[in-house]
Amino acid sequence: MKNYLNRRDFLKALGATAAAITLPSCLTASENSASISKPNIVLILADDMGFSDIGCYGGQIDTPNIDKLAANGLKFTQFYNYARCCPTRASILTGLYPHQAGVGHMNVDLGVPEYQGYLNDRCVTIAEALKPAGYAAYMTGKWHLCQFDMKANTSSQPNAWPIQRGFDRYYGTLTGASTYYDPIGLMLDNVPIKADSPNYYLTDAISDQTVKFINDHIKNKSDQPFFMYVAFTSPHWPLHSPENVVAKYKGRFDKGWDALREERYKKQIDLGIIDKKWPLSPRNQNVPPWEKAENKQWWSRCMEVYAAQIDIMDQGIGRIVSALEKAGKLDNTLILFLSDNGACHETIRKTGWYQESGIAPHLTHDGKPVKIGNDPNVMPGPENTFESYERPWANFSNTPFRRFKSMMHEGGIATPLIVHWPARIKAKNQLRHQIGHIIDIMPTCLDAAAAEYPKTYKDKSIIPPEGKSLTPAFDDKNIVRDALCFEHQGNRAVRLGDFKLVAKNKDPWELYDVSEDRTELNNLIEKLPEKAKEMETIYDNWTKRCGVIPWAQIAPSWAKNEKGGE
Repeated sequence: MKNYLNRRDFLKALGATAAAITLPSCLTASENSASISKPNIVLILADDMGFSDIGCYGGQIDTPNIDKLAANGLKFTQFYNYARCCPTRASILTGLYPHQAGVGHMNVDLGVPEYQGYLNDRCVTIAEALKPAGYAAYMTGKWHLCQFDMKANTSSQPNAWPIQRGFDRYYGTLTGASTYYDPIGLMLDNVPIKADSPNYYLTDAISDQTVKFINDHIKNKSDQPFFMYVAFTSPHWPLHSPENVVAKYKGRFDKGWDALREERYKKQIDLGIIDKKWPLSPRNQNVPPWEKAENKQWWSRCMEVYAAQIDIMDQGIGRIVSALEKAGKLDNTLILFLSDNGACHETIRKTGWYQESGIAPHLTHDGKPVKIGNDPNVMPGPENTFESYERPWANFSNTPFRRFKSMMHEGGIATPLIVHWPARIKAKNQLRHQIGHIIDIMPTCLDAAAAEYPKTYKDKSIIPPEGKSLTPAFDDKNIVRDALCFEHQGNRAVRLGDFKLVAKNKDPWELYDVSEDRTELNNLIEKLPEKAKEMETIYDNWTKRCGVIPWAQIAPSWAKNEKGGE
């Protein structure tokens, strides 16, 4: 299979491929004409972005294009993801809990069907479910739902790739993380490619190919609605961004995480994103006061690069929206924007997994050594660095909540959700406080498209969807639902009405009334033991139904002693 040596050759090949492919349609000509009223659907997923990073949720990062979608649409304040890359992606595409879809942990096989590490044949993706309703389907960005050998830069599971799971075209990375300048796992449809040029930057490439797929569809299939899944890797580590964008943020975060966190908290109250009766959670216990922090210049630079990564993603979203607007398709396009988990507190170390796994390259595309690992003497951003912004800034990104990615406290699972669909949603710049969950995305897309969830697919019985359509909330109506459950690496939670039962791995359960205390500071477990017991029973029954195995029993040897950090 051919590798493309530079971006110009790659783009040329992409155009030729698009011209040669005829997208399948499940409708007759007369039915196609009737399907014009069906909305296009654009699902945009950020990666490792904190709850309050974007401007319209209180953040200090410039996100005018995302903010404009919110100003002309809805902002959900109580929407939950699944705390980690792979399980969120499994749920968002299938409407199931990740264990039901085969991704109970990550994209590694732990020896049982619920933890096989890729989507099983008992689920369908949004792309597969929309085909009978006449939709074409496209994807750009991070897949992360198949096993991948990072050292060999290949996956031996083509049956689990996007094209084999319902998408007509695909451009992106099969794996979970990599350098932004020369990413591993890069694919065009089913063909591994190499996008190796001095000007290549993954976030821009994802945005540009999204625009190209949309424009090609409108040119060649204007009578057919489309589903477009845009899975950015931004702002997941490493901290990589072109210097001209980083320079825009020079000095913006020099006040430090304490003062800026207070500013963000106050803005969130003013915006109505959070209730003023919820106190700002204390600075994380492992984070020093800014005034006592060493290497302030390096710390500020880390946040500047992180902000630039989100800024570039926002610019790309602006180009996507512009393409829809120029084609006259924006009003009848359902756009959903959210993040796959809370902000990431992980430290990239100078030795160990990052070097041994192959996820961090040892050389740049032009053969220069890469400095892997967080080092105050190395300013992040260029291709020859591989660093992260660590716990202090992740604590800031998750304002006002505590804890982080992979954990089921609010800092791990709370995400912004912006919904924009002018043809259907007449409300503008309004908040929606209804509780939502990542399993709701599939039912919402099918509801909007007037499509049915299949009972069978390719002669296999399909697990019924777990989620609920969010469309009642578009009109500010209630969503009637049962308890929502979560589990990842032993971190677990139940949300039942105003109450949340939550625990971190081996720690005991905690109980919070999130209507009064969403920052999870007043543990009611001793005051309300019967409520806690009721919710624990719900959790236990859910684990049996969905095939959840206690983490101590299923964890691979390298993960058994993981503490995950506070």
